[in-house]
Amino acid sequence: MPRVLIVDDEPAARVGMKRALAKGGYDLAEAKDGNEALSQIAALAPDLVFLDLNMPGLDGFGVLDRLNADEGPLPLVVVLTAYGSERIAVEAMKKGAYDYLAKPYEIEELRLVAQRALATRDLSRENAELKAELRARDGDGLGAMVGRSAAMRAVFDMIEKIAALDVAVPVTGESGTGKELVAREIHAGSARAKGPFVPVNCAALPGTLIESELFGHKKGAFTGAHGDRKGKFELAHGGTIFLDEVGDMSQDAQAKLLRVLENKTLEPLGSAASVEVDARVIAATHKDLRTLASEGIFRPDLFYRLNVVDVALPPLRERRDDIGLIVERVLSDLSRKHGRGPREVSPDALRALGVYPWPGNVRQLRNALERSFVLASGPRLELDDLPQEVREPAASPVPPSEEDASLSFAEAKRRAMRAFELEFIERKLREHRGNISKTAQVLGMHRQSLQQKLKELGIVVNRYKGD
Repeated sequence: MPRVLIVDDEPAARVGMKRALAKGGYDLAEAKDGNEALSQIAALAPDLVFLDLNMPGLDGFGVLDRLNADEGPLPLVVVLTAYGSERIAVEAMKKGAYDYLAKPYEIEELRLVAQRALATRDLSRENAELKAELRARDGDGLGAMVGRSAAMRAVFDMIEKIAALDVAVPVTGESGTGKELVAREIHAGSARAKGPFVPVNCAALPGTLIESELFGHKKGAFTGAHGDRKGKFELAHGGTIFLDEVGDMSQDAQAKLLRVLENKTLEPLGSAASVEVDARVIAATHKDLRTLASEGIFRPDLFYRLNVVDVALPPLRERRDDIGLIVERVLSDLSRKHGRGPREVSPDALRALGVYPWPGNVRQLRNALERSFVLASGPRLELDDLPQEVREPAASPVPPSEEDASLSFAEAKRRAMRAFELEFIERKLREHRGNISKTAQVLGMHRQSLQQKLKELGIVVNRYKGD
């Protein structure tokens, strides 16, 4: 029997919640303040806690802070807050709360939140093993994503932490950085992994069609609506819906999306009846939603509802150490896709791939590699097989918006030094056929120091053996 703890300083509120949940088959307990709540949590280990934020003495935030400081898993916590205090509730969710409920609330809404929270807990436990399997081999990535850089390791850690939390997640980053891959990894590591994953490109849909696409319509709702059609939210029921470029949604669509997030119901166009939907929302954008919200272009209440825990993806030019690893993964995928043996990359080609700024990020790198893979005539990719803009980056300058031409002296020096190190060390590795000990001796370095430098520069030694 699931154990539910109700924490509120108002006796009437505790009695009302116990009556509302009495028929749900729960083992109910209560606490009148934050300190008593902590004692009850330690003694009873409840499965779910309804926690009032506004209490005298130790308030709800204090309870969350104490729970986070303790060792062991954080219980599922639904915070209770006054209507219109969504921003405060979002802060509580950043501290680990599962969801929030605004007072006054409907009894059915309370029951639904409890059912959904406990179902999430059960599925999370069942999928713990699945999430563990998603770790990439040797700690080099997560699922379809790879990277050894500190920036990407931070992204992987964030994905692992938030996957089990059934909350909306914004994913930000430049075009081509892999925002949909992040969304798929979060879905795969969540309790909804067995449910559908439904991607929607909001930027590709005209404003007149986006509401119909997301929420569905009834026959005759508008010209051309010749039959009933389910929207993407209904199709994602029990799973995850990925809203790419959510910043391009119309104000009307934003209002409907907010209602879906708050009430878990929607109304198809042309229908007065509500449809219950249970889909996790992951929203992606290359725009600054906070700025759009301050300018009135994006609804502030929707922004705060979405912006619980965000995942920010770095551009490829800020994690060049990952390029060699990405190249290996892409070539391996292409070998399977085209039914050919594994391809290698010549040192000159790899160096060109490493110094090109990649304004289109990982997507552009993948496309360039596939083009080169298909057209290459030899057993490995040579410099001449790469696109011209990659072979001769000086002939294809990066737009100022993507790569600032007015670099500081320190940054220009750092890039020049990196380019020199790449060229010089690779030349010595080539001369000694990838022998690290001989190369280190010629360079006047300790073997361990050279290995560390190779890792920093993303140099794969095996490519030079037998060169």
